Amino acid sequence: MPRTNFQELLDAGVHFGHLARKWNPKMAPYIFDQKNGIHIIDLHKSIVKIDEAANVMKQLARSGRKILFVATKKQAKEIVAEKAAAVNMPFVTERWPGGMLTNFPTIRKAVKKMNTIDKMIEDGTFDTLAKRERLQITRQRAKLEKNLGSIKDLSRLPSALFVVDVQKEMNAVKEANRLNIPVIAMVDTCCDPTPIDYVIPANDDAAKSIALIMDVVCGAISEGLNERKLEKDKEAPEAGEEKAPAGKKLRARKSAVKEETAAEAPVEAVPAETPAEAEVPAEAPAAEAPVEKAE
Repeated sequence: MPRTNFQELLDAGVHFGHLARKWNPKMAPYIFDQKNGIHIIDLHKSIVKIDEAANVMKQLARSGRKILFVATKKQAKEIVAEKAAAVNMPFVTERWPGGMLTNFPTIRKAVKKMNTIDKMIEDGTFDTLAKRERLQITRQRAKLEKNLGSIKDLSRLPSALFVVDVQKEMNAVKEANRLNIPVIAMVDTCCDPTPIDYVIPANDDAAKSIALIMDVVCGAISEGLNERKLEKDKEAPEAGEEKAPAGKKLRARKSAVKEETAAEAPVEAVPAETPAEAEVPAEAPAAEAPVEKAE
């Protein structure tokens, strides 16, 4: 069953494309018609593509991987930040830092710097600094928080990118392509779908359209995370059950060793050779004594 229906997409205005004179011919397979100089997107194809992208994102979330959401345009910022934060995924909604993926270690250094400042504030080191230094560090921290605060939990490269407006986020798409990171994107009729791995033909300008697509994909991510949690919960009791018999076996072995030791002890305590050894020296002197007397 599809995650969305034709009427929902129609009500959200997902079908509205760009001006026909600004179109990209590569988007022709996803265009249904032209009306009043505006291209109309084929929503039946959008439904199929949304489901395909949602299933991919669900599988990634289920395997514990991160998906980076990128949307710096005004009408998408708040929606993307809210929905991505709800499913605990990293996002970039301010400015795309150049080289964020291709030069990821440098970005991680900046994030670590931000964490170091936080530690200084917590342990009181910050209060011992001069007023001028404190002001500089505070400004630096605010700048880092604005640009990198949403990706501070991203300890390694993301497994996929979700992009709103391919034209505006072209730098992010290029970096992802260079590193062979799959790109899932809302693609309008004026954009080139070639560098996108999972194309979602949709209106990327209307807030309602962006919100609807984000609801669907974040719902899929949430499903994947819940399935992952259930799998872990199932594995935990099974691991406990396996450990219990192992403990019992160990105790059984120990008791068996004790029984063997106890069984062997009496045998060693009453040796059969002792009386014989005692008689031999007693008889030997008795036999030798008369012989000496006789001589």
